[in-house]
Amino acid sequence: MAEYMTFNRNEFVGAFVMALDFLESSIRSNVTNHNKRVALIAIRLGARLGLSAEDMFDLYAGAVLHDNGITNLLYNKLSTGGISDIERFMSHCIVGENNLKAFPFLKPREGMILYHHEAYDGSGYFGMSGRTIPLLAYIIHLADTVEIMYAQGSGRKEVGAKVAEWKGSRFLPDLCEAFDEINSLAFWLSLDNRFIDVELNRSVPHYHMEMTLRELASIASIFSKFVDEKSPFTGRHSRGIAEKSTIMADFYNFDEERKTKLILAAHLHDIGKLAVPNAILDKAASLTIEEFDLVKPHVFYTRRMLEVIKGFEDITEWASNHHEKLDGSGYPYGFAAKDLDFGSRLMACIDIYQALTEERPYRKPLEHAEVSRIMGGMAGRNAIDRDITADVLGAFR
Repeated sequence: MAEYMTFNRNEFVGAFVMALDFLESSIRSNVTNHNKRVALIAIRLGARLGLSAEDMFDLYAGAVLHDNGITNLLYNKLSTGGISDIERFMSHCIVGENNLKAFPFLKPREGMILYHHEAYDGSGYFGMSGRTIPLLAYIIHLADTVEIMYAQGSGRKEVGAKVAEWKGSRFLPDLCEAFDEINSLAFWLSLDNRFIDVELNRSVPHYHMEMTLRELASIASIFSKFVDEKSPFTGRHSRGIAEKSTIMADFYNFDEERKTKLILAAHLHDIGKLAVPNAILDKAASLTIEEFDLVKPHVFYTRRMLEVIKGFEDITEWASNHHEKLDGSGYPYGFAAKDLDFGSRLMACIDIYQALTEERPYRKPLEHAEVSRIMGGMAGRNAIDRDITADVLGAFR
């Protein structure tokens, strides 16, 4: 195994953003590109303030992920009025800061997410005030506020007037002056959904990083936290798959690189379920055909999130193919045996075993003997790999 692998930090951010967008789209129907617009406003402000390239990258990453702490549970429990209400609860600041502790910022960024709703006059959640609030947190706060007004239909001049009104109370005076200087017609038009990705791509500095696969695993755990917070069931399921993948990797004497990739694929295989409504994921009964059709795309979404990271090719395949079948009857691509490598076949078998032995709202966990009968039948009709099925059943007998 190579001691270090090189990854593009921006690709990691892009994957995280896609995951967060899927999560928010499934719980907040009134949100479209909120995080990306906050990031664009923030980096425009950062550029006006003359921030360094390193500060600009970290500001972009923090801004585009600032709402990662708004989980399904938090939203349903605390918010009745959509984005404008949920933003008022400090819990999402605390959860968001903790979620990103493993994120590879270029510099230590303590408080950037935690304090992104603090006010210059000390009226925020934590009572921070003045210059004690991190500058990047200030920038995200102003960008977040501007974006919410934009999304609610306020015009450029109206927003500019409100920012000026809050100068020295809610916002850092220097930052309000910077916003006034960038608040042009062109800036306002750049926030349109049609242009946001292009504007971000050409405005954000690009950085790479070298890390071992073990270090990579700690960063990938952020994805797992998103899954855990989406639904307790999906989190438990992924952890079970990872534990069994570890056992099977040792069973097959995988080297350290292949073993780590398999475990990462296990943790991430259901990341696409962030886009599936919890009413379906947590339903206390069998799904209807129509509901199951809404679940099926999750593996396609998993592929789209992971494939943006160069170096994740094996992980992407193994994570995304776990519902494909050797006879071509699986989904979403209908791959056949020739399209499915050993890792994909193994992940499919582990996923089936884990799912059948888990308790579901509509049934109790199945005993090993019953699971063996079901999986043996699937292997017999060439849906899953015969040899791997025998190995999995033997290992978990």
